[in-house]
Amino acid sequence: MIKVLIADDDKNLRKVLMEELSDAGFDSSVTDSGIKAIELLEKDEYDVLLLDLNMPGLGGIDVLNNIKALDIPTEAIILTGHGTVSNAVEAMKLGAYDFLAKPFKMEELKAVIEKAYEKKRLLSENLFLKTQIKRQSEAEKIITKSPLMLDILETVKKVALSDFPVLVYGESGVGKELIAKAIHEASKRGEKPIITINCGAIPENILESELFGYEKGAFTGAYARKLGLFEIANNGTVFLDEIGELPPQLQVKFLRVLEKGVFYRVGGTKEIRVNLRFISATNKDIKSEAEKGSFRDDLYYRISALTLHIPPLRERKEDIHILIEHFKENNPDFRRKRFSKSALKVLSDYAWPGNVRELQNLIYRILLLSDHDIIEPSDLPPDLTTIEQKVRGRRLEDIEKEYILKVLKEAGGQRTRAAEILGIDPKTLYRKLQSYGVKG
Repeated sequence: MIKVLIADDDKNLRKVLMEELSDAGFDSSVTDSGIKAIELLEKDEYDVLLLDLNMPGLGGIDVLNNIKALDIPTEAIILTGHGTVSNAVEAMKLGAYDFLAKPFKMEELKAVIEKAYEKKRLLSENLFLKTQIKRQSEAEKIITKSPLMLDILETVKKVALSDFPVLVYGESGVGKELIAKAIHEASKRGEKPIITINCGAIPENILESELFGYEKGAFTGAYARKLGLFEIANNGTVFLDEIGELPPQLQVKFLRVLEKGVFYRVGGTKEIRVNLRFISATNKDIKSEAEKGSFRDDLYYRISALTLHIPPLRERKEDIHILIEHFKENNPDFRRKRFSKSALKVLSDYAWPGNVRELQNLIYRILLLSDHDIIEPSDLPPDLTTIEQKVRGRRLEDIEKEYILKVLKEAGGQRTRAAEILGIDPKTLYRKLQSYGVKG
């Protein structure tokens, strides 16, 4: 819903605008002075400000100057009499979106409000993209000396040269997203955005709107057109995490984007064309899923043109020590602390079913809770060695189950907290617990 603030000292006009805009589905508020308008804009975020130029006290021009100085994210539409059009032009120079001379038609006002809202939303999306790009440049680098991982990084450089889809396969926590970002940054699209979408974390009806966007009026609450993430990421890269959770209906639509680079917004009839590079990731065997019919085989063959298998941490134990040092260096409070040889031996012998993410969470916890500068085995969780003794020779599924149930118990049965520790989406945890027969 578009949120509108009406700032005008004409009581009758305020009342009419409030009623008309509320009836049209806008979330409208009113004030009779410029000072109150600034107070309201600082307290709450309004998409659009309808601003009278001639108000007692703080006039419209002063309000615009304050909005600019305070960097308040709103689009101002100036309401002005015929005699003050020159002032309205001055207001436009100060950043006002548009002006309307009184008297004006309500339909005209509504149309301008919707256009101003669209501009505000696009500016927000551009800010999001700039933040994403900044994060990419500051992204955590892949820390490794494992021959297996070094070979993969060499492959990443080669894969980055093409626009072929890539499927990154590996257990939860191995660093699939870091590999996707490394591919993007080494590619010709490196200066463009990379948008990450977790297919298992968003409900199907919302996921479709997020990916493809929607047109005004496509459904209840669609008050203005919204660009989808595919459109926002145009000329960049889209990283689809947990691709195996993509609903069947969206698999069909996504396949069309892969094959032809086109799609329709929800409720739209105009074909949207995009130029994207797709990287997908999964911890499921989606080849088997495709063979069983629970994942489209034609989509599987499209997304897996190039496949990278990221080994679990237990297969690259030479990385454990350097990762621990890396985690320490990232936090100045922990730099003075170090792990004894015996403590490092325990950590190296552990199977790490949660991989690098589990290692990071555990190391931060140990460093935070330990009162000593030298971390000994006694500072480690007491069940670390007993779990290691249990996991040898067992199936990965059983190891994962025991680990998840252990974390859930440590979290006091709080699933949201357990999912946060595990580094997985709560919906993914819920599905796993269901498969284990855990109710509630």
